[in-house]
Amino acid sequence: KAAKEHNIPEDLSKILENKVMETVSDLCYVNTSVVEIMCLDGADREGIVSKSVSSHSDLIPGVYEGGLKIWECTFDLIDYFSEAEIQFTNKTVLDLGCGAGLLGITALRGKAEKVHFQDYNSTVIDEITLPNVVANCIKAGNRMGSGDDRKTSKPPSKKPRKAERLPDVLTKCRFFSGEWSEVSRLLLSSNKPFSKYDVILTSETIYNPDYYSALHDTLAQLLNKNGRVYLASKSLYFGVGGGIYLFEEFIEERKVFRSSIVKTIDKGLQRCIMEMTFKDS
Repeated sequence: KAAKEHNIPEDLSKILENKVMETVSDLCYVNTSVVEIMCLDGADREGIVSKSVSSHSDLIPGVYEGGLKIWECTFDLIDYFSEAEIQFTNKTVLDLGCGAGLLGITALRGKAEKVHFQDYNSTVIDEITLPNVVANCIKAGNRMGSGDDRKTSKPPSKKPRKAERLPDVLTKCRFFSGEWSEVSRLLLSSNKPFSKYDVILTSETIYNPDYYSALHDTLAQLLNKNGRVYLASKSLYFGVGGGIYLFEEFIEERKVFRSSIVKTIDKGLQRCIMEMTFKDS
């Protein structure tokens, strides 16, 4: 799937039009059931919702890669940021396979200098990621990341007034759809200035071993030489075959990264957080 950059519309109210917002862990996100109904009414040029409904599947390889759902490992990684006191201040961050974009939004709150969001499907970026980022930026205003307004801030109005200008924090963001190799090519060959990422965040992206090579190469191409990857995953994805230990073996064979499992969650299906750095860093 070819890569595409999605521009932020000047009229932010258009992005949140007809969206129903909910809140989890003090992060705003759109109710995906409402989005899915709108997509079935024609808002989805890719047709991923109708295909997902007709096939009774959250994953259709090469068509839809699950971005309309918020998967549980996302929250594992957000919790880990807090527990391990991961610092995003002045960092350039990529939320890879972003879906709802909650990882990147958390980095924005942590005063990241730039945050880029990527998902396979353009519908996910337009209908889920962009609205979520805009809602959280409006909610926190230009003070996002100051840390002192989180408890008292209210969710944005479902019908926000037309913004007079883009909130400063939104100017830090860029949004991309398309497969990983194509997005890498777009970034590395772009006329726009591009610096490699200090931190790459990714959750539930290693379910399919067929994608390991593309993911590994993308991380190797886009990560700063002293950067870090934080990856959240289930230990095993039944029916698809991927999982954290299989990916760990894949990394070892390639001899590019060193990896360590920094947290294991044993509630229900076992889940893990992995940290990756270049071997020669």
